[in-house]
Amino acid sequence: MSKTIIISNRLPLQLEINNDSITATPSVGGLATGMKSVHSGSDSIWVGWSGLTEESLNTENQNLVSESLKKHQCLGVPLSELEIEGFYYGFSNNTLWPLFHYFMEYTEFDKENWETYQSVNQKFANIVLENLEEGDTIWIHDYQLLLLPEMIRKQKPNVTIGFFLHIPFPSYEVFRTIPCRQELLKGMLGANLIGFHTYDYERHFLSSVQRILGYEINFNNVQLDNRIIKVDSFPMGIDYDKFHNAAKIHDQKEKGDKTEIQQEIDKHLQDSKQTKLILSIDRLDYTKGIANRLRAFEYFLDKYPQFKGKARLVMLAVPSRSDVPQYQILKNEIDQLVGRINGKFAEISWTPIWYFYRSMPFENLIDLYTSSEVALLTPIRDGMNLVAKEYIASRVDMKGVLILSEMTGASKEMSEALIINPNNFEEIADTLKFALEMPEEEQIKRNSALQKRLKRYDVEKWANDFMESLEMTKTTLKKYSLKKLTSSVKEEILSRFSKATNRILYLDYDGTLAPFEKIPEDAKPTQKIFDILDKIHATPNTKLILITGRDKATFDKWFSHKEYTLITEHGAWLKESNKEWELLERVNNDWFGSIAPVLESFTDRTPGSLIEEKNYSLAWHFRNVDPDLGKLRAMELKTTIQHLIANHNLEILEGDKVLEIKVSGIDKGKSACKMLTGKEYDFIFAIGDDWTDEFMFKELPSSSYTVKVGLKKTIAKYYVEDTHQVHQLLKEFS
Repeated sequence: MSKTIIISNRLPLQLEINNDSITATPSVGGLATGMKSVHSGSDSIWVGWSGLTEESLNTENQNLVSESLKKHQCLGVPLSELEIEGFYYGFSNNTLWPLFHYFMEYTEFDKENWETYQSVNQKFANIVLENLEEGDTIWIHDYQLLLLPEMIRKQKPNVTIGFFLHIPFPSYEVFRTIPCRQELLKGMLGANLIGFHTYDYERHFLSSVQRILGYEINFNNVQLDNRIIKVDSFPMGIDYDKFHNAAKIHDQKEKGDKTEIQQEIDKHLQDSKQTKLILSIDRLDYTKGIANRLRAFEYFLDKYPQFKGKARLVMLAVPSRSDVPQYQILKNEIDQLVGRINGKFAEISWTPIWYFYRSMPFENLIDLYTSSEVALLTPIRDGMNLVAKEYIASRVDMKGVLILSEMTGASKEMSEALIINPNNFEEIADTLKFALEMPEEEQIKRNSALQKRLKRYDVEKWANDFMESLEMTKTTLKKYSLKKLTSSVKEEILSRFSKATNRILYLDYDGTLAPFEKIPEDAKPTQKIFDILDKIHATPNTKLILITGRDKATFDKWFSHKEYTLITEHGAWLKESNKEWELLERVNNDWFGSIAPVLESFTDRTPGSLIEEKNYSLAWHFRNVDPDLGKLRAMELKTTIQHLIANHNLEILEGDKVLEIKVSGIDKGKSACKMLTGKEYDFIFAIGDDWTDEFMFKELPSSSYTVKVGLKKTIAKYYVEDTHQVHQLLKEFS
């Protein structure tokens, strides 16, 4: 029976060793809660680090840990202290974390840490592969395991892999600065489905893939030669019922049953009935904007002194990475800010900031959520921010106001909150005043809409949506697999080839026989290509035709010393064995003078583009242009010359990163069919990679074998993945 394998850096368990016994406590919240529905039952295992280093375990304890994990359907990845230092603290948290959150000044790249990151990802891959069976589905989580999808894919090409990034993906301009950018992107692209919290992160990722790796992007799909990777956004929710129900129970408690913190809050509120609490909860991290928040609160009290003695900031900073110098500096800064602001504004019966530097149990979080009229959450950058959702879910009476940074993923779906720029103190101060004075009717209206959405799209729905989308990628794969040139189909083609009495083969050049090059002139044929073609050409009763959009002069230079049949410029020119070039169509280039200046204008303002002048057509290449700019300029060019081509009986042919303007009625299909005239062929074969080759596939007889290079939409009967597979197939013909 197939199973789901969940993989994350840490397992959803807390392990403790007590007198040679192991206690395993399931983690709560976040990913552990979200994956509960996926991990439940007997058809799932969770792979990750146990939290205990190899040095802390003897042989007996290692066995106890393995047995304890097994009971919770978990598998541990053994990691040493050195590996944790380089992989987790080093590369993951000193390189990826600051870079992905736009804190480039904190980003360190250390070659040894990068090598450790690679080796630990491989460790994860090895354990997954040992437990992977046919039909299993894999879901990998977060930035610590960016290389893992590709590592698994290399060993198991047909496995279904999902990957979800729980932090932001930065813009291309930021991501491009990391030395190992290609490896990280290729690692992620080992997945079938890549998920992000928001469309912005999805867009940034696709932009980096396009610009750094040069892969084709169609809508939200990344086009590889042999696979299509779907990229989509899935905003992570919370366990809504858990927080909402806990808040209901909280409100019904008698005074004696309340927590100590709640009793203290009640006492303060009773002593000063005008006091309103502004809640701030974060992990102590430089991405959370805590220091800025304190300065903004100070600015608020200076600008609106009427709130002195009435508005109190309740700030909970949960300790995080306290041994890292950057975090120690941050804590000192926050300690000093809190002390200075309290010293500046404090009164006998009122202190502006209640500051807690510790983690709090769940029931105390509910105390804070339900007691605070305003939640002020102002991260500089945050993948999602679940605290915002937890606060709203806990507001059983529908009252309360959420002020949320526009830099959080949550702001994209919580538009009823008051959205602010975390760097704009003026805006934060004004918004705080507006929140504290907001009528209850408006609070209820805003929170009703927010709660409905949070309840509907909770963390379980998030997980199920991702898994359903991952399952759908299998359908897409099956659709393309039906056309894949399998070994059995190849045997059939070769058998028909060997039995045929008259054979004709049409071979495209660029992207088929030779890979694309940045400069078209660099794609000249290699000795390997000549060897393959020579052997096919030497086969008795076999006509070999190279059919291309290339210009006559280039092909004459490359192939005139051979006896192959050449068709160039999409069918304008023909060269038979040992004959001169022949013009197949009555065409002229009188129109060049009208079109060429327009192309030159676009080339001048589009860095990387170039014009290729053929005998009877003009091609504008934009393969080396920024992908987005290239698409934009190509659309502009088509619009600009539309009225010009109508006057000259011309048409625009759209190829792979090229627009070609040529005389109407000339295409590969028409010229390919002309070559069949006057002779009976009992084996017809055509192969090509471009949109222009579709004319050929369409016009050739239905009995022909037509093959597309690359996983693209086509009317060809079959496809192969790349030029390497083209060479393999053609070798077998010879």
